[in-house]
Amino acid sequence: MQKQIEAFIDSHKEEMLEDLKTLVRINSVRGEEKPGKPYGDGPAEVLAAAQKMMAGYGFAVKNYDNYVVTGDFNDREKQLDILAHLDVVPVTEDWTVTQPFEPVVIDGKIYGRGTADDKGPAIAALYAMRAIRECGVPLSRNVRLILGSDEECGSSDLDHYYGIEQEAPMSFTPDADFPVINIEKGRLAKSFTASFAHDGEEGGRVLAFHGGDKVNVVPANAWALVTGVPLETVQTAVAGDESGVRFTVSEEESGIRITAKGLAGHASTPEVGRNAICALLALLAELPLVDNAQNNALKAVSELFPFGDLCGTALGVEMEDEISGKITVNLGVLDFDGTSLKGIFDSRVPICGNDSNVTAVIAAKMQEKGLSLEEGPMTPPHHVPAESAFVQTLLASYEKYSGKKGEARAIGGGTYVHDLERGVAFGCMSDDVDNHMHGDDEFMLVDVLVMSAKIFADVICKLCS
Repeated sequence: MQKQIEAFIDSHKEEMLEDLKTLVRINSVRGEEKPGKPYGDGPAEVLAAAQKMMAGYGFAVKNYDNYVVTGDFNDREKQLDILAHLDVVPVTEDWTVTQPFEPVVIDGKIYGRGTADDKGPAIAALYAMRAIRECGVPLSRNVRLILGSDEECGSSDLDHYYGIEQEAPMSFTPDADFPVINIEKGRLAKSFTASFAHDGEEGGRVLAFHGGDKVNVVPANAWALVTGVPLETVQTAVAGDESGVRFTVSEEESGIRITAKGLAGHASTPEVGRNAICALLALLAELPLVDNAQNNALKAVSELFPFGDLCGTALGVEMEDEISGKITVNLGVLDFDGTSLKGIFDSRVPICGNDSNVTAVIAAKMQEKGLSLEEGPMTPPHHVPAESAFVQTLLASYEKYSGKKGEARAIGGGTYVHDLERGVAFGCMSDDVDNHMHGDDEFMLVDVLVMSAKIFADVICKLCS
């Protein structure tokens, strides 16, 4: 049967690509909520198209109020859920190979928004199930394909679905990387604030500060407006800076503007970036500023988030475990206007971290510095043991078709199954290919799409027979 399934997938490659094109042509960026359409027209339209597709291939389908649609292989006890999403991120006008919603196949790649994230992987899973059905392979337990429409904006689609249905004994999402991601760090993304009375003192002071736009991005840009400090003093401080962040200084009517240009990166891997906020705060701390509440608050933030401290040492939360690695901390946004300060940081927490040894410690440190941390718990880490039969089955199927050694991995980011007790991420990307996910000219390698369908079919047969 294995050879028959493989031959079916190979012979239906063009149909697979045409079905993917059908989904990619639908602009499924989240829109305005409408009656019966919680995420707007596009997501509802793509769910309807996928539902029609699954029904056409003989699966029992159900629409969960236009949050999620599902396709069941049979009516037996459910063993495996496969979760993929059909919503996509917004697009720009800078695509060069094709327009975002006009899919094309060129040189073994299918281009278009969602081809890699996550419409292509969804089609690979569908064709795995189709191949098993049309080759007449009996399954003693059910596999369900769950197609959602809000992964890019918080996964409230799954909140709705799992408010109705129970989690399967095993679940995977093809919305990440091969081989298997079985550990996802926890996340503590919180704001902190301080407020001040306007004191009217003379002398060196920071009038305003702004840096960053998104908490989950290492900020590449920041600026501060300073008064009461000679231009030459600021220029000397800039000349002596060794952060690698590029500073520019200009005089304005209200003061001296200092602009910092760093390097952006994802908050889960802050070592690839260069934090402009932290570098600028460190520079300001070197200037002769008056001893007042405003300047001291900025200095306190710099002491808690010093440039280059990516592991929370200054916050008192540095930690590491063998299987999930080190904690990371990124100060992503900071705004200050002379009367109030607000910052937002993003920490990715290993399995050994929890609210007692992370959240409470940071709150206490900030309180010591006169800053107030937003209340609420962290999102806990997620872990499915690598030695489990489920994970080992996935790895074996990956090795069989990829020819590469499989291993279970930990990541700092979160996937579509982070909140599922028994869920892992499995495919369809690989480290050696940049699919331009979330970027211009997004694509999926056709060979990888076909290989993924074979891998998924192998897994389904092993787990559900």
